[in-house]
Amino acid sequence: MRVLVEKLLVSVFLAAFYSGCMVVSLEYDHTASIECLGDPMKPLYKGGIVQNSEFNSGLMGWSTHRNVKAGVSRSPSGNKFAVVHGAGSYVSSSGKLLPSHSVYQRIQMQSDRHYSLSAWLQVSNGTSAHVRAVIKSPNGERVIAGAIVAQSGCWSMLKGGMTAYSSGPAEIYFESHAPVDIWVDSVSLQPFTFDEWDGHTRRSADKVRRRTVKVVAMGANDKPMAHANVSIELLRLGFPFGNAVTKEILGLPAYEKWFTSRFSVATFENEMKWYSTEWTQNHEDYRVPDAMMNLMRKYKIKVRGHNVFWDDQNSQMQWVKPLNLAQLKAAMQKRLKSVVSRYAGKVIHWDVVNENLHFNFFETKLGPMASAQIYQQVGQLDRNAILFMNEFNTLEQPGDPNPVPAKYVAKMNQIRGYAGNGGLKLGVGLESHFSTPNIPYMRSSLDTLAKLKLPMWLTEVDVVKSPNQVKYLEQVLREGFAHPNVDGIVMWAAWHARGCYVMCLTDNSFKNLPVGDLVDKLIAEWKTHRASATTDHNGAVELHLPLGDFKFTVSHPSLKAAAVQTMTVDNSASASQHTINVKS
Repeated sequence: MRVLVEKLLVSVFLAAFYSGCMVVSLEYDHTASIECLGDPMKPLYKGGIVQNSEFNSGLMGWSTHRNVKAGVSRSPSGNKFAVVHGAGSYVSSSGKLLPSHSVYQRIQMQSDRHYSLSAWLQVSNGTSAHVRAVIKSPNGERVIAGAIVAQSGCWSMLKGGMTAYSSGPAEIYFESHAPVDIWVDSVSLQPFTFDEWDGHTRRSADKVRRRTVKVVAMGANDKPMAHANVSIELLRLGFPFGNAVTKEILGLPAYEKWFTSRFSVATFENEMKWYSTEWTQNHEDYRVPDAMMNLMRKYKIKVRGHNVFWDDQNSQMQWVKPLNLAQLKAAMQKRLKSVVSRYAGKVIHWDVVNENLHFNFFETKLGPMASAQIYQQVGQLDRNAILFMNEFNTLEQPGDPNPVPAKYVAKMNQIRGYAGNGGLKLGVGLESHFSTPNIPYMRSSLDTLAKLKLPMWLTEVDVVKSPNQVKYLEQVLREGFAHPNVDGIVMWAAWHARGCYVMCLTDNSFKNLPVGDLVDKLIAEWKTHRASATTDHNGAVELHLPLGDFKFTVSHPSLKAAAVQTMTVDNSASASQHTINVKS
């Protein structure tokens, strides 16, 4: 007897949602992968609630701040766009130079809506500038809804968004602290109800994290085995989901059981960092991370290497800071070779120069290409692990100018564009430390970063304690799980007896706290599948299964013993049919 498994391509569709007076489709959009165009593209959602979004009717619907002069210009191809003149030269009565402003539009917002924002921007003066999208919400709050490094001489797309919790008049505009004139075109602001957004998230998760397989039981003489019982056991979920872990897991069976029964990926919170393995110069000690690595390997839990170096000045050991250039290079070479060689083949990732958009300790000492050079050396020692740029606030805080998606993309391109780095296996690491998540901005940032076409992980997910902590964590985890370009999630909720960093999943008796219950609920949901099925008269049964490793057990009165076979359900759909031979 054999079992025939046919992988069927799941039809892809986008549900239409009614919003305002138009039917729109909520979807993941990678338009932001197109940068520096001569003319901007058409606005998403036909502009949404923005009036005259392409400025084809002049400045109808738009105004200017502080009596700044504005008008509509036309490109050689005939495209129209809004320009301002002298917007960056306004000085307040106190003598402070105020931000440059674009034209603005008053809009009406509705409560309990997610708003997806996009616009094409350009600046004057033959330079580039950090430009932010600002929405003055109905409750008076000034919300930074996105940011980009806008160029002079070409158009770049800003994507972002916000959530409105009250209804009423609002205002949208763009600003920069640089003395530039901001040009705007193809603006779009599209609302979606919470139900619409959540429904799309769930459908996307079903589409990207599951597959429909056809199982055909074949008996003697290759005849279909009708009415056979097929039991289905998930051995391991295909989507990597993990958590940070501390040395306290060693010798603590309750912690060990709690952690290893849930997670397939681990990040050592501090134990692999330089200051943990060489606190005193030339006295290396890897006993703790070695023991933790052995424990994880026992349970076949994959480990992220965190980290080779940390770019934060305040995270360097006291003996490192006064080293001269030659001494620093020698110490770094020793550290790099020591940790990477020791765990090469044992870790799946390296966070190579941690948080190198916010910090620049090594760039200050070694020059602006320090990160690129370190990545090259790590890649030479470990050719299998993915080398990550690990950064915070790229998803969390659109108001933080350092790690906005455009700057993340530029830094990553600098690293992989460095001579000799073309073959490196690079990855996008997004720490995801949230207070109140801006879910539309999170999604737009993931869309923008997808342009890199690199593996992308949420690497340190947590949410600060608040009455909405569980709700917010669920939003973040569902959004990451559903996004087609996110390849894995690791939380930053390592247990400490003295208290966790920001978020604890369990108490000191390893009984789940509410956020721990949420995690267990999501893991169970993501693993859900039919436990058994019966083949039809053609010996076939269709199963909608999560990606992962499965054990199929086929039993039938004609069989002396049940037939057992394992199979991996994965993203591959290159072949429409697979035959699995089993012994009865």
